[in-house]
Amino acid sequence: MNRLGYFGKAIFVTLALLLAAVIGTAQDADTLTKDQIKEFLVNAKIVSARESPKGVTRPTRLTLTDGRITHDASFQGINEYKPSQQLASGRTEMNFSDSYKYNIAAYLLSEMLGMDDMLPVYVERKYQGTTGSVSWWLPVKMDEEGRLKQKLQPPDAEAWNRQMCRIRIFDELVDDTDPNLTNVLIGADWKVWRIDFTRAFRQDDRLRNPNNIVRCDRQLLEKLKALDANEVSEKTRRYLTKETVKSLMRRRDQIVARFQQLIAEKGEDAMLY
Repeated sequence: MNRLGYFGKAIFVTLALLLAAVIGTAQDADTLTKDQIKEFLVNAKIVSARESPKGVTRPTRLTLTDGRITHDASFQGINEYKPSQQLASGRTEMNFSDSYKYNIAAYLLSEMLGMDDMLPVYVERKYQGTTGSVSWWLPVKMDEEGRLKQKLQPPDAEAWNRQMCRIRIFDELVDDTDPNLTNVLIGADWKVWRIDFTRAFRQDDRLRNPNNIVRCDRQLLEKLKALDANEVSEKTRRYLTKETVKSLMRRRDQIVARFQQLIAEKGEDAMLY
């Protein structure tokens, strides 16, 4: 075989190995457990970074690798507290806070409620000397804003509505003051995720939009009833104050009470699935 033939064969073998590595990496990433994802997000090496084009807090998109798996993640390092803040809507919010800590608290709460399949994994990590939240980059096709602009309808309306009911209940529970449409992400199979909770967990005992409480799956309602304030405080102690947890639990009480009232009026089958 001449020299050109050897080089050609070497290049072909190299490309084949690289392709196999990429395919293997994708398969490995898809099969990671939640605990393995957490470990990866905390410990994997950051090899590149770029600013995300969306989001008020301008999250940074990181590429991480542990030598076997390469995957992207979103970093948010915002951590602001102000006595008052005028919002884009013109409304002034007292005791304003915008913090990466609430991303992590929201994920921990979702684990307690069995809703962590609807949020990306969030962990705490430093990037360029700033502590923030790092979340697993999701395989999304579009966000809710894009879906509405394109006037696209989900193929299974009931499955879609059930997912959105769960997300709206969670939004009311965590009292997110900025639940914009770009924070609802949609996968190719119409799976829905909810991201970005940096403006959640206000010390407001009232439900922001009680009319969003319309239906609920039975398992989630039971987990809401069983949610324990001491457990929430213990698991989120690094991210939420005791007063914030008290407000969260009061909102929980109102959500449960609303469902109990609706069940009494319309019947369990109409309200629960």
